[in-house]
Amino acid sequence: MRRLLPLKLTLLTVAALSFRGAAGEELNDLYFGEALYEAHQGNYFEALERLDSEVRQHVAVDEPELDTLYVHFKDAEFSLGDFELRYRMHHRAGRAIKAVLEGAVEETVRNDAAYRLARIHFQKGQFDDAMLALDRIEGDIPRTIRDDIEFLRANVYLAQERPEESMQSLEKLQSSESYGGFAAYNLGIAYLQSGRRSEALEQLEKAGLIATDDPGELAIRDKANLVLGTIYLEEEAFAQAVPLLNRVRLDGPLSNQALLSAGWAHLSAEQYDRAVVPWSILADREVTDRATQEALLALPYAYSKLDIHGRAAIHYGHALDAFVAEIERLTESIDSIRDGQFLEALIREEIRKDKDWVIRLRSLPETPETYYLMDLMASHDFQTGLQNYLDLADLKRKLLTWEGGFDAYEEMVVIRHDHYEPLLPEIDERFRKLDSRMRLRAEQHKMLVKRRDDLLTIPRPEFLATPEEQMILRRVDRIEDALANNERANRDALVERLERIKGLVFFTLETEYHERFTEFDRNLRGLDDAMAVAQAEYDEYVRSRQAATHSYVGYDKPMGRLRADVQQAVDRIDRLMARQGHLLELVAIDELMARREHLENYGDKARFALADSYDRATQAQARLEEPE
Repeated sequence: MRRLLPLKLTLLTVAALSFRGAAGEELNDLYFGEALYEAHQGNYFEALERLDSEVRQHVAVDEPELDTLYVHFKDAEFSLGDFELRYRMHHRAGRAIKAVLEGAVEETVRNDAAYRLARIHFQKGQFDDAMLALDRIEGDIPRTIRDDIEFLRANVYLAQERPEESMQSLEKLQSSESYGGFAAYNLGIAYLQSGRRSEALEQLEKAGLIATDDPGELAIRDKANLVLGTIYLEEEAFAQAVPLLNRVRLDGPLSNQALLSAGWAHLSAEQYDRAVVPWSILADREVTDRATQEALLALPYAYSKLDIHGRAAIHYGHALDAFVAEIERLTESIDSIRDGQFLEALIREEIRKDKDWVIRLRSLPETPETYYLMDLMASHDFQTGLQNYLDLADLKRKLLTWEGGFDAYEEMVVIRHDHYEPLLPEIDERFRKLDSRMRLRAEQHKMLVKRRDDLLTIPRPEFLATPEEQMILRRVDRIEDALANNERANRDALVERLERIKGLVFFTLETEYHERFTEFDRNLRGLDDAMAVAQAEYDEYVRSRQAATHSYVGYDKPMGRLRADVQQAVDRIDRLMARQGHLLELVAIDELMARREHLENYGDKARFALADSYDRATQAQARLEEPE
């Protein structure tokens, strides 16, 4: 763990640097950085979990401008929608991105959001809404998505059966590094849809000759050649079809269909010996492929056309054995699916860690059904349903993990309780004393402030007398009271002296009143600052005291609710998984039963052809053995 922590911090730094390079500002919020880190690893659920909590907490704080997420809040909202989109939470992602579109954000950010919203609508088949979102894009467009926008626009037009409009976008992408090959192929399809056959054939020819080493463009080049060859094959232009089909790579994903079509092109042109070549290659490939199964029957048929009936019979026998074996395996696969082994294989963690996990399923000996479902599993509808099932399984695992963590939280609460409970009584006793002193000082401060305010309206110099002057005045008052009831001979002289002393003090108070008031105000302002510091420390203590209590008090009910919520969520997920899994199993079983029926039909044809080939081979042998 100690060795993993620095690595994660390093990757967080990389995520922060990449964000700074994209947004032009430094990333200050580490929790946002952690969400970006998870997203860079493809863990969009974990990224959502982290960022959604951070955004919720930011919205709930009293002073959001003091939070580290404040300067990144718009970017965080946009990233939240982006993560939800990548996790296929299209409804929530759409709302988040719409909020960005309607907010006060930069033009580039708004255009990026409009593009992502259009992509959501396109994936959901809402083509009109997708086009409306694309039409909102204007002004400054981020360079990184310019080609993406044009390609999406072209695909929306094609989906709306508006090939003429799509051509404008596709022609702009002919020189694109990312979409050049795809745009070339799609442009040919657009020409076909619009009825411009000659231009379509010319464009598909260009797409089929693209010089590239990119796997995606190589696949689209093979697709262009296969489509073009199929067009000529259907038009019975066999001499033109064969060279195009031969361009398809033998190790590409479309090679089986190309080999099959090339064989039929030669056979249709009555070039039976040439038809044997591609079919022989194809017949030695994976027998679960439909093209291979068809080639197993087509190859002996070509030999029969060459009057090589003995070899035709051998290949028919080989095809029949292969079909029978595959029918048995299909039956086993159907039984395996009904026993639940198919779904168990899909959620195996060691399989799904590989990006090619769907292909790796073919190598599982205990789940033969996955061997036959590659085409089905590659379809969009099945992939959507399958991914929903896998997401449910992942969510269940996470919920069970979180449920196991509740015990640790409760133990932490107990530890805090045991730590604070012995300390708080003594602290509370000291706090009560401090609280009484604070209240007294607050009242005194309040009285002084009131006195200052009163002196501003009604000057009272005696209120600003020094302690010595106050003592003199009090002594003068006592002597005056004493002389009032005294009939001494020198009483008048003493009264006059007292008046002189009193006048001297009041003269000093009157003449120094403004200076003394200024000094009083200055000292009181200094006291204001001291009282503010004392009040801040007092408030800090109150918050700390409350935090100490809140760290272990009141968790019983929330923890109980969380446990109940998790259990309800797990029960609901179990029901959804059972329903979704049953649907997947039914679809898979229907697919396998259709393939089994198809193979049974092939098997019947192979039996009749095998018997016929043996008869013809026997007759040919008999003719050779007849004496002349």
